[in-house]
Amino acid sequence: MKRGEPRNAIEILQMAIPYELAVPITAFDAFFGSLLPAYVRGEAYLALHQGSRAAAEFQKILDHRGLVLADPEAAMARLQLSRGLVMSGETARARIAYQDFLNLWKDADNDIPILKQAKSEYANLR
Repeated sequence: MKRGEPRNAIEILQMAIPYELAVPITAFDAFFGSLLPAYVRGEAYLALHQGSRAAAEFQKILDHRGLVLADPEAAMARLQLSRGLVMSGETARARIAYQDFLNLWKDADNDIPILKQAKSEYANLR
């Protein structure tokens, strides 16, 4: 992804699919990175403007919250799901996903760039 090759990232990450729901041996108190391949695939699909596929990857993370617990990818998956839904034309579902993200971050500092951007994107949906 850093090299600007989202198709290559998707291809490489296909091999991780059978193992994504496994718990890493390093998981003592939390399962950080458990669904990171799905998250990165979702980002790659967003980069390729394939909103439905991106949304499916981010939804996979939200459907398995017990594997991500306090991992930041869980919170960010909500925002990225919103973006995938917007891209695929599902604005009603995107509004709900944005609301979920903004509700989760309701007590965060208002000057956090990603929060400001999410609020702006949400406002543009109305």
